[in-house]
Amino acid sequence: QVQLVESGGGLVQPGGSLRLSCAASGFTLDYYAIGWFRQAPGKEREFVAVISGSGIGTDYADSVKGRFTISRDYLGNTVYLQMNSLKSEDTAVYYCAAAPTIATMTRAPYWGQGTQVTVSS
Repeated sequence: QVQLVESGGGLVQPGGSLRLSCAASGFTLDYYAIGWFRQAPGKEREFVAVISGSGIGTDYADSVKGRFTISRDYLGNTVYLQMNSLKSEDTAVYYCAAAPTIATMTRAPYWGQGTQVTVSS
């Protein structure tokens, strides 16, 4: 069964850090671009970060640049999102997605079920 599973979410205070993981089962992530998206209550889903299949190309939403880092572990078939200096506005359900290229990420065929990140004191 092909699926993506996110983990690592939780409750953290403002200024804190979390590392989200996106693990694949049933297929290898090696040749896929992987993106992270988030959706806050009452808001549209928004792009957060993306990494190319080679791992060389990355891109970030302006709101997270300098605070979040996306990386991939080919041996572990996992992609990570390191989130530092978290703010209350980062509170959302975070999803990962896999697509053939960065350009096709919005039409990604594979999506995870999401993991909740809550930033609150």
